[in-house]
Amino acid sequence: MRPSARIPSILAGLALAVGGAVVVAPSAHADVPACEQYVAKHAPKATDGAVEACYQGAIGNQTSCDASLVAAGASKDVAQSACEASR
Repeated sequence: MRPSARIPSILAGLALAVGGAVVVAPSAHADVPACEQYVAKHAPKATDGAVEACYQGAIGNQTSCDASLVAAGASKDVAQSACEASR
């Protein structure tokens, strides 16, 4: 292969590799601190259980997140909103 033909091939391969990395890259991390802040603001008595509950929401276990926050003393509406914030 001629050197002049090799450079565009390398650049095209690099562009595909970088573009593929962007497509394969995971989305932004869940926002556990936003969930904890929501709980602290709307249900201060439930802050003790917020860390673990918000983590459960962040990993996709919304049912456990909701149930844990309700058990810690948050209302169902607050628990649901906080768990949504963790996603």
